Amino acid sequence: MRANVIGLRKVLKEWGRIGCVGFGGPPAHVALLRELCVERNDWIDAKEFEDANAACGLLPGPASTQLAIFCAQRVAGIRGAVVGGIAFIVPGLILLIALAAVSLSESPPLWVRGLGAGAGAAVLAVVLQAGVALARSSLSAHTGARLARALAYVVVGAAAAAWFGIGVVLALLACGFIELTVRGMERRPPRDRLSVMALPGAFVLAATGAAALPDLVWTAFKVGALSYGGGFVIVPIMQTDAVDTYHWMTNAEFLNAVALGQLTPGPVVQTVAAVGYAAAGLGGAILAAVVAFVPSFVIVIVVLGGDRFERLRANVNARAFLDGAGPAAVGAILGTVIPLASGLHEPWQWVLAVAAAVALFAARVGTIPVLLGAAVIGLVAALAGAPLP
Repeated sequence: MRANVIGLRKVLKEWGRIGCVGFGGPPAHVALLRELCVERNDWIDAKEFEDANAACGLLPGPASTQLAIFCAQRVAGIRGAVVGGIAFIVPGLILLIALAAVSLSESPPLWVRGLGAGAGAAVLAVVLQAGVALARSSLSAHTGARLARALAYVVVGAAAAAWFGIGVVLALLACGFIELTVRGMERRPPRDRLSVMALPGAFVLAATGAAALPDLVWTAFKVGALSYGGGFVIVPIMQTDAVDTYHWMTNAEFLNAVALGQLTPGPVVQTVAAVGYAAAGLGGAILAAVVAFVPSFVIVIVVLGGDRFERLRANVNARAFLDGAGPAAVGAILGTVIPLASGLHEPWQWVLAVAAAVALFAARVGTIPVLLGAAVIGLVAALAGAPLP
């Protein structure tokens, strides 16, 4: 597929449309992109799209955002990647910042507090469901010694998120490099080594200079460049900085921010804008979003340009690293349920959290309906005079 098959105006329109209607997270984004680029317009063939989706899953950062950037690049070149990526991100980001401005104000309206308290309670169940689903998928791909190591990585990630939040990023990287080392001992090193595997090493080197970086910029960079395993991995990374280290938000406010990230269209990673708003107002929200999303543009354009994404998918070193970092990321998602739970202060919120879990796990209700339903219940509870956090 050659680039520049469509114009930038078309990219702005179509990718902006997906950014406005992309409720439901990565699965919805992938489906909408496939419908646009493969089924409706035949801009990209089905096999190429599948390879791109798999390759984005091997990279750090928000996979669905990177897939949107990749598809725009394939049909409209590098300028198309920039325009398409921005159009995909901005609609939901504007809505999230507007909601954050209201909910994080000094005296948020009663209805906003009720919506946040209800949706925040349901977030606990949503995160748990995401962790369980990802754990099943991640562990089912392994047997024998590899399964045992994967289970160990899950435990390490969970412990890091639950009790040692500051070490989540290091835990993911360490598990990835351990698995890469073990696999290297099991076979002779291949001749073809993609430079993409230098990325995690570069991030480790960057981490040694974290103290010299502005706190918000460093937090946003970790969210955008080190979130192996999907959008929910950002939750423990952000919570540690926003709540425990820098005290920009309370646990309850952070729960509300995660809920807003789920209820708005676009990638979950844009939740970092709410953290940025809490830290430094509107300017902080924009800065955090820019820093978090820039790595996705750089990674896609540099690593997946041309036919490099197909070689990435087949690269044994990339897969080995992800087989270590991936389970650790899943563990981090599960472990973050513990610190998130501290944001629930009222008994009715715990009842709502249990009800949300039943709806998700037993009744198989979708994430968005559960969050919306919980938000409405929270609103009714607030108007009825129930205590709010």
